[in-house]
Amino acid sequence: MLGLFGRSRKRAPAPAAATALGKILIVGSPNVGKSALFNRLTGQYVTVSNYPGTTVEICRGRSSILQRHFEVIDTPGIYSLCPITDEERVACRLVLTEQAHAVVHVVDAKNIRRMLGLTLQLIEANLPVVLVLNMADEARQLRIAIDADRLSHILGIPVVETIAISGDGMGELAQAIESLAQTRRDAPSAVPVDYGPALERAVGTVAPTLGDDHGVSRRTRALLLLQEDPAEASRVLGRRLPEHTDAVLHALHSARALLKHSPHYYATLALRGRTDSILDEAVCFPPKGHRPLRETISRLCMHPLTGLPLLAAVLYFGLYVFVGKFGAGTMVDFIQSTIFDQYITPHVENAINAMLPWQVWRDLFVGDYGIVTLGIRYAVAIVLPIVATFFIAFSILEDSGYLPRLAMLIDRVFKKIGLNGRAVIPIVLGFGCDTMATMVTRTLETRREKLIASLLLALAIPCSAQLGVILMLLKDTPAGLAMWAAFIAGTFLLAGLLGARLLPGPRPSFYMELPPLRLPRVGNVLVKTYSRMVWYFKEVLPLFVLASVLIWLGQLTGIFEVAVDILKPLVRAIGLPDGSATAFLFGFFRRDYGAAGLTDVNIVGTLTNNQRVVAAITMTLFLPCIAQLLILKKEQGFKMMLATAAAVCVIALAAGWSANALLNIFQVTL
Repeated sequence: MLGLFGRSRKRAPAPAAATALGKILIVGSPNVGKSALFNRLTGQYVTVSNYPGTTVEICRGRSSILQRHFEVIDTPGIYSLCPITDEERVACRLVLTEQAHAVVHVVDAKNIRRMLGLTLQLIEANLPVVLVLNMADEARQLRIAIDADRLSHILGIPVVETIAISGDGMGELAQAIESLAQTRRDAPSAVPVDYGPALERAVGTVAPTLGDDHGVSRRTRALLLLQEDPAEASRVLGRRLPEHTDAVLHALHSARALLKHSPHYYATLALRGRTDSILDEAVCFPPKGHRPLRETISRLCMHPLTGLPLLAAVLYFGLYVFVGKFGAGTMVDFIQSTIFDQYITPHVENAINAMLPWQVWRDLFVGDYGIVTLGIRYAVAIVLPIVATFFIAFSILEDSGYLPRLAMLIDRVFKKIGLNGRAVIPIVLGFGCDTMATMVTRTLETRREKLIASLLLALAIPCSAQLGVILMLLKDTPAGLAMWAAFIAGTFLLAGLLGARLLPGPRPSFYMELPPLRLPRVGNVLVKTYSRMVWYFKEVLPLFVLASVLIWLGQLTGIFEVAVDILKPLVRAIGLPDGSATAFLFGFFRRDYGAAGLTDVNIVGTLTNNQRVVAAITMTLFLPCIAQLLILKKEQGFKMMLATAAAVCVIALAAGWSANALLNIFQVTL
């Protein structure tokens, strides 16, 4: 999978002699092109695994363009050596402990002012650094002139300009890495940062008490300890004798007592000042009054007065028109009515009836819940067109750089529900696949945020297939569609507000690097869509077939009928006919499976417009599919999974009952 869905790379067994390989670490802020550079260095064959003791994925691969054999490691996004999120902690741990032959720091050349501080920290740590000025073409378009040779001379490290998506500059980068890997960096930093008298005295007190560790300078480790970095404290203090530990702790306490402000405050100001002085010598920026059209559009996307109408336009044309009308309407009608009903289903039924004389086995393949007539038909004729159009729309938004700006736009609203703008990534991803989005919640900073986001995904975020089927169900009733959207949005906000109030924790903070706005590349969109469609066929299609088999077994044993009978009083309570109970049971196997079952109920004409709206509201909020529940158990634990499932069921039925009651009280006929 690509982008937010993961990476489209073939997985290969870990190299047998991985420990003997030299290591190259690729580090940098999010959205600077690290993954594109990783692909250029390694090719397709890589291993993807969780970092030990965490749920953060690390990509490792062998270099394919370097003369020597290196293991290339793509680290998570990082802003400084003082981490905040789990991803940053893993990246820092890799940088400070892997003893790499080269640390390739990738920066967005347009935003070098914000990113050079990390370069200074890496150099100060006495690490073998190569600075990569990626997206150099976009910097030139913005009239930002960077003298790479001058910058290299000032920093004392190789500086290479690249355009990772096209491969420009990769030859120069390979030469820089190979030359750097052949030398050992023993000289002190060429760009010492003066942190001011107070912090320098503190560093001078702490640094002499520290021994050598993994080649990282004592100065860097002292700064991390003074800034109360828990990982560094564990590394340094956990390996020392008690008397040595006491000496370090005494030095830290004495040093902090001399400071008027937090050590992080002094460090941040000093790095910013040193960065500005370096850039004054090596970089020429355009006049401050100059604002290119791209920057103007970017600001419009993030301002509430203009950003919200733009978001409404994206939702209308992207989801309603393209996914809802074209995907869930035109494409579904053609594939289901023409391809399946006229060609596939009749021929398969004739073949199965001729080959299998036993009705019970015929029902497995072509009965009411057969693998072909239900499982494959739902997956290919109803869900596939909807998923395909959503993936196309999502890939366009992703490649354009709009999603991070959406995060900035809704950050204020999300903070009211205990989240921040960063949560827009799993929330938006949930409109593609809630199961994968639940996995992505691990990138959020605190357990409180992860719990709230997981609850909202399980409750009020329909996956692309379910959303498309709901849109198809309500496409002829605009008022009903508006009522459905209002109920789902209201439930989302109410559940978030309650979660933020009931779960204790600090107010979430938010920062995000904005990638450039650009016209989506057709090739990128096609590759991302293709990769996600491959994922769909590999991961989802088998689940539809499995669901058909389980339903067939449930029918055969009578368990399915018992479960449907249990659900019938509940669906009657919200004003639906008994036949819709089957669709709700389908939803337990997959949300989109249940939503597709509603279309069958609607096709035979048993649902009124009012009932369709009530059914759509309840089904959207109803129990997550099995796959999502299993991922929720893995991420949050068994008790949290049960609590979420119970809460979601109660809220869904309560919302359905409320919608039906409102329509009846006010005698509204949609």
